[in-house]
This record gives sequence, structure tokens and C-alpha cells, in this order.
Amino acid sequence: MSFDFIMDKDKKVYFIGIGGISMSGLAEILIERNFKVSGSDMNSSSITDRLAAKGVQINIGQSKDNITNDIDLVIYTAAISDENPELLRTKELNIPTMTRAEFLGYIMKGHKYNVAVAGTHGKTTTTSMISHICLDASLDPTILVGGQLDIINGNVRPGNSDYFITEACEYKGSFLKFFPYVGVILNIDADHLDYYKDINEIQDAFINFTKLIPEDGYLVCFAEDEKMDKIISEAKCNILTYGINTGNITAQNISFNEKGCASFDAYNENEKIMSVQLNVPGKHNLLNALASICTGISLNVPKDKIVEGLKNFKGTHRRFELKGVKNNVTVIDDYAHHPTEIKATLSATKNYPHRKIFCVFQPHTYSRTISLFNEFVEAFDDADEILLADIYAAREQDTGIVNSTMLGDKIRERGLKCSNFHDFNEAVSYLNENLEDGDIFLTVGAGDVYKIGEMYLKENN
Repeated sequence: MSFDFIMDKDKKVYFIGIGGISMSGLAEILIERNFKVSGSDMNSSSITDRLAAKGVQINIGQSKDNITNDIDLVIYTAAISDENPELLRTKELNIPTMTRAEFLGYIMKGHKYNVAVAGTHGKTTTTSMISHICLDASLDPTILVGGQLDIINGNVRPGNSDYFITEACEYKGSFLKFFPYVGVILNIDADHLDYYKDINEIQDAFINFTKLIPEDGYLVCFAEDEKMDKIISEAKCNILTYGINTGNITAQNISFNEKGCASFDAYNENEKIMSVQLNVPGKHNLLNALASICTGISLNVPKDKIVEGLKNFKGTHRRFELKGVKNNVTVIDDYAHHPTEIKATLSATKNYPHRKIFCVFQPHTYSRTISLFNEFVEAFDDADEILLADIYAAREQDTGIVNSTMLGDKIRERGLKCSNFHDFNEAVSYLNENLEDGDIFLTVGAGDVYKIGEMYLKENN
């Protein structure tokens, strides 16, 4: 398919799974360019409501009758099965199709300075930091981020320049469809083991991602992750590394304020290049900021605009998001769904003023829970009390191999206070009885666990 398609505003594009965070963002980019956009999802949501308000025809439920022969292109997510009735009807009518990743890559072709942020953890926050930097530098970027960012009033911003900023997810090799000028690799960890067989295959995927960067482009990566060594050795482009103590760009004179937000001096080799104040907590966000600084340097953003952009970034929704304070109990929500992310979130929470930390965790997918079971058991040591919800199935079926009670039993064996519950109302009742003045109530997970915090705040309003 020719890239000229993007210039033909009369084309009709249909999205199967339009309510997804990335799919909805792509839809909004096309809406901004005056395409005729429609789509379907299994459930209505604030995202589908937002699209409907922009004039998009939304079908709730997926049926072959939704696909008509006047549609020019159908886009679908990796989660859509081959037996999906809309996808089957699309093939019957010989309508061209593209996966979400293919279409995102297709749009990226129309921009020169594509920034693709990859890594097992931290993609949304780092993409958001880079977005702030580029907006403060007046680069007018197109932005597609996997969370709600206040500065762009959502998860997408259509721009009118050669700059495009997006997350690059490794699931099913999606990021291998992209065209990065700057490829950022934050970390490499075992995840998505329902698709990859082991960490070596995951590392190979990141190596192949690096090979997509042109010779005049940049690889930005974390120098203190030993899995980066092979990636760096095979890269054929400019390289900027970062770390606390090792890399081209390092952090010195680090301090944390009363809410755990870092201040530091960034050094390029032995030269101080800027002083940075962050307004998001945790050591992990210091590393995300260093990656963002490297990206800004690779795009020739003035140093003062990098500093300004990082200072102005106050966080993304569902990434250590302060939901509210009631009865002097602080409610925070975080999207962490991998053991490494949970540890980082709890570490940041410990630096926040508190009496006790109550962590409510909802495991995300059966495959992730079983493949990283032992790591999950050891991820909650910084919490004073853990409450476990049932596993959020997402795209998977329950095979009975693992459940949340099994995880709770192993956590309790380690001497931690841990309870299982099977209903959100049950969790809220328990919290009402046990939370005290000065406690932090933290909801953690990629599913709908955030609703528990909202229910608690509403009941105590």
C-alpha cells in the first residue's frame, strides 16, 4: 500500500478494537486529518465516548454486519483472533487490512524524526517526559502515548512537523514494524512469555529493533543493564548511553525531597550540562529522565528546554497518580503489573510521607502470573499489608493452572500480611475498617483495580 493513502482524505478506515489506548490514538490522528473513521469495541468506555463525541461511528459488540464494502481499510489489534467475525467478513470482501503496529509504522513513514520508546518498563512515563521536552521546545510533535497526559488532554496529539513521538511495545514483535530515528531502550526484562520463549529471544527482538535505526539516527539505552552490551555492539548508528554512574550521560549530586522527587546534576562525561528538578517520585523516574535528556540531546533540543520540560512534567494518569485524600488517607494508583515495576512503585511510595502502606494488587493475565510467579511473591516487601484481587484475564482464558489465592499463600509463607478478596466491595469494606490516619492506600495493576480507590474515595466523600 502506498503512503499516498494517508493523503487521501476520502478514504474510510474501520478500527476493530477502537477502544484500545493506542488504537484510539491512531483513530484521532486520522480524524484530525479529516478521514472518515468508524470502529467497534466489545464495551463502551470513556475512550469510545470521546471518539463518538468527535463524530466517530462506534459499534459496541463485533458483528460481521458492521463491515460494509465501502470501507477502504480495516485496522485491528494483536489481541483480535483470526476467528473474529469482523475480521472474517473483511477478508470475505477483500478489504485491505493492517495490524495496529503496521499502521502506526505506516504513519511514521511520513515523519523524519521518529522517537520510539521501547523497554519492558517505563515506556509511558518516558514518552510523556520526551513529549513535554519537545512541546516546550516548540517542535510541534505528533504524540501517541499509552496513557492519559494532561498537557495534551488525552493520549494523542496530532502535530504538523517532522517529529513523531510514540511508545514501542515489544509484544508480538510490534515495534519491528516501526521506523525510528531515535530508538530508546529503557531496560530488557522477562515479560510477554506467552509469546517469547525466554529472555534471550526477547533480547534478540530488541537487537532487531535497533537495526531499524538509520546510520545518522540514535540509539539511547541504559548503560547499567548488562543485556544492553550485545545490543550496543551490534548497533550501526550513533549511540548515547545513560546511567547513575555509567554511561555518556550520568547523574551526580542526587537528592530527594520529602515526596521522593529527585534533583540532580546531569553530566556528559566529566562536564556538567544541566541541573534538573523532577516532579515525579522514585529512582526509576530519575532513570527515565536521563533517557529523556539523551533523547533531547539527540534531537538538538536546547538544554534549558530539556530542563523546563522535565520540571513541568507532573506525571501521567495511572502512573503513581494521586487519586485523592480522604480522612487523611492518601490514595495513589499505579499501572505496575510486572514484579520489577511493583518494586519500583513501592520503593517510591516508601519515600512518600506515611504511617503504613496498604498495597492492593490485581495480577494481569494468567500467563504473566505463572511465568513470573516467584518474582511476584518477592515483589511486595516494602508494603505493610497486601490485598490481592483475582487475576485480570485480559485476552486470556482461565486454565486453572494459577490463581491469586496461590500467590497469596506464598506471600503469606514469607511472613507478610496478605489477604485475598474476590469482590471489589469486599476490599473497600476491609479498607474502611483498617485504614488509619496517615496511611497510604496504593492500587497496583494494569486492569481495573483503580476502581477500588475510586470507590473508597466516593464512599468517604
